[in-house]
Amino acid sequence: MAHHFVIEQNKAGEYVAKFKYNSEVIFWTEGYSSKKNAENAIESIKKNGPGAPTK
Repeated sequence: MAHHFVIEQNKAGEYVAKFKYNSEVIFWTEGYSSKKNAENAIESIKKNGPGAPTK
């Protein structure tokens, strides 16, 4: 799979959602206190991202 989301824990123990393309991190979210919140961030990106304007 060339592109995908992953959820990883950072050094502070927070969950961070990352979007990777060919193993390279393209962008990441802020740290969340729970894995569920990171999953919600991914769903929000999928829902709202495709129609977002480029500035």
